[in-house]
Amino acid sequence: MVRRGLVVALTIVALILGGSFPGASQSPMVNETPSAWFVELSSAPLADVDATFTATQRQSYLGQLAAEKQAFRNAARAAGISFRERRAFDVLFNGLSVDIGPSQLSRLGRLSGVKALWPVLTLALPPTAPMPNPELATALAMTGADIAQSELGYTGAGVRVAVMDTGIDYDHPDLGGCFGPGCRVRVGWDFVGDAFNADPASPGYNPIPAPDPNPDDCNGHGTHVAGIVGANGAVTGVAPGVTFGAYRVFGCEGSTTADIMIAAMERALADGMHVLNMSIGSAFQWPQYPTGAASDRLVNKGMVVVASIGNSGANGLYSSGSPGVGSKVIGVASFDNTHVQLRTFTISPDNYGIGYANAAAAPPAPMSGSLPMARTGTPTTPNDACSPLPAGSLAGKAALIRRGTCTFYAKSMNAQNAGAAAVVLYNNVPGRFSPTVAGTPPITIPVVAISDTEGVLINNRLAAGPVDLTWTNQFGTFINPTGGLISSFSSYGLSPDLAIKPDIGAPGGLIRSTYPVERGSYATISGTSMSSPHVAGGVALLLQAKPKTPSQIVRTILQNSAAPKNWWRNPALGFLDNVHRQGAGMLQIDKAILADTKIEPGKLSLGESEAGPATRTLKIENNASAPVTYNLSHAPALATGANTFTVAFFNAPATVGFSSPSVTVPAKGSVTVSVTITAPAAPDRGIYGGYIVFTPTTPGQVYRVPYAGFIGDYQSIIALAPTASGFPWLAKLVGGSFYNQPGGATFTLVGTDIPYILLHLDHQVRKLRMEVFNAITGQAWGRAFDFDYVGRNSTATSFFAFAWDGTTTRGNRSYTVPNGGYIIRLSIQKALGSDNNPAHWETWTSPVITLARP
Repeated sequence: MVRRGLVVALTIVALILGGSFPGASQSPMVNETPSAWFVELSSAPLADVDATFTATQRQSYLGQLAAEKQAFRNAARAAGISFRERRAFDVLFNGLSVDIGPSQLSRLGRLSGVKALWPVLTLALPPTAPMPNPELATALAMTGADIAQSELGYTGAGVRVAVMDTGIDYDHPDLGGCFGPGCRVRVGWDFVGDAFNADPASPGYNPIPAPDPNPDDCNGHGTHVAGIVGANGAVTGVAPGVTFGAYRVFGCEGSTTADIMIAAMERALADGMHVLNMSIGSAFQWPQYPTGAASDRLVNKGMVVVASIGNSGANGLYSSGSPGVGSKVIGVASFDNTHVQLRTFTISPDNYGIGYANAAAAPPAPMSGSLPMARTGTPTTPNDACSPLPAGSLAGKAALIRRGTCTFYAKSMNAQNAGAAAVVLYNNVPGRFSPTVAGTPPITIPVVAISDTEGVLINNRLAAGPVDLTWTNQFGTFINPTGGLISSFSSYGLSPDLAIKPDIGAPGGLIRSTYPVERGSYATISGTSMSSPHVAGGVALLLQAKPKTPSQIVRTILQNSAAPKNWWRNPALGFLDNVHRQGAGMLQIDKAILADTKIEPGKLSLGESEAGPATRTLKIENNASAPVTYNLSHAPALATGANTFTVAFFNAPATVGFSSPSVTVPAKGSVTVSVTITAPAAPDRGIYGGYIVFTPTTPGQVYRVPYAGFIGDYQSIIALAPTASGFPWLAKLVGGSFYNQPGGATFTLVGTDIPYILLHLDHQVRKLRMEVFNAITGQAWGRAFDFDYVGRNSTATSFFAFAWDGTTTRGNRSYTVPNGGYIIRLSIQKALGSDNNPAHWETWTSPVITLARP
């Protein structure tokens, strides 16, 4: 959030550096300057105040909000501030979204009635690699959805599920074949149109929405998500009896924006949806970001909100995304499917079948024909085919290449340039994967992906002699070596406020579902985008079974019955995976429906352990007709270390004590129990967790409550990390590259000759401010920047760049700083830090900045 008094010219640059560049070295620049902003106005949105309103009071309050917006527009016009209004919001957010130039932004923030400014984030769809595949059944069996359907008889009938995504191919027979009243896809709206793409780096960049009433899907992602929720045909989804609302926020390709998402949320609420699935997210965010806050308000209004937690597992801890980090949202992690059915090719001499996935952005493999195979490395080569290969060395052959070090595109292009007729990529870690080889120029030969074990098998055969590959039109069913374990891409928590995120997990790795008919009707895709609709469909089953369940308590019910899974890296050791990676564990929707016991709260977010042991009270409610006695125990999960970007794992269990080792809960009654959790002493600045286990003394269901916390002093994390590049910098931007100015520099403030402050954040921060002082007298000139709730950098070497335009603010007044010498004092307040504790702040003072306007 940017508070009132912000001074403009904010450039946020997040790029991965190729290496360190001390002194006056330079780096390529990727400009991510936000040009669109939320303007949050002072009054509460309607959803916060209308619980007891009459219809007349509701209309009166809406009129008040409309008048507040008009007053803002009038004030902006009177101040000569120019902006383009994108959208206005009343219900889940009070304010507007606007396109505005950086030179206007600070003045906008100072207008009367403006509570806060927030950047409108751009959210991209993850790359996908669709693969034809015959069934979804194995994924349903992982969550008990098959039992809920076949034995309990639930289908989600009568429940309305909103899918905010790329639309839904409602012509698909498995999704009802039509759109409108009487159809399964009953309502919806296209907020953007086919050509919309909010990604300024995309060749197809087109940020102007062209809304229409037809939420059809020309991408595939939304149709796939909807099929997981509730397909009913050649594949069966989790809740095949639901009706859908289709809220299209993406064009055929590319990205969307956060303000479009909030517009879709408001429409889903107006349409009376019971459940909202958002397989969308922006990583490294705080729960206070507008999409998270709007989602919480939806839950308060009675809608259950389910969202993917993100695919940023490779980016380390605290990488969960908004809206999944919303405090009342069900943020969903991904587990890999136990089985996968794939097209196959065979290898000589015995026609052994190998299952493969076509890589995205490459021609699909043919269904007949043979090629000799060749390898470019071995199963121990870390950088297989990352360098150019000898011309003609792979002429007419299928090249076997190991994953690792460089991009799939680079490997495939090197093989293609060496004459290869196809590329077979194999994994460098257990399991299967879904690569993309998008790039320029495009890959023009088939590229397929196979598992690590299949790759080693082919490699060993090639080591012994010639091997031929023969393409087939056949399918095979293959056990997934990582089935039932957390997916490699699934994001880590905790949330920056140390709340447990994700909340729960479901199958998301290698999931087959519906796809647009014109694109093959069915496909297998991986991502937390696929796990989230498993939970949304599960919620629909629960709401059919228990229609009076409040939206606020659904997450607790699901968490109580979930099943934690073992550590992905070595499950045979028996360690439970991190709570801040899997939440409560795998969804078990059949058990959630059958549960007679409810334990609140559904999760224990313990915060930092600096203050000592944490004692919490759990309420156990028994809705059965007979009393039940539970023995209490503790199941620790693995901890992670202090390094955010390179995740290390530790067997560091907490110590847990109970006010009573067992509790007897009377029929239709409740009792409480106190739990005292003492964090492990190490690893310092790590994250620990585990599960409080309630085991009945007679045969019955086991319930669990996850807990997690931070080891030590949370504010001891160094957020303003220097990295190998020695950040922060005072920098000049010359020819698209930044140059460090450690001895100070002179700036004319003409064109791009303006001072930049470059910094790296290892962790999210609560506040970030830059204050300007005269370099000689020390006179304070006010603040150049003032931000709240700032996300961390995505990698250990990326950075943010802030451009100062020579103006400042103090209170409600702005100043143009005269020519002369100045320093900028950068201050950041650490997450959950105190304003008055100096140890909770980090500071840096810039070299002298000389302003020399002509």
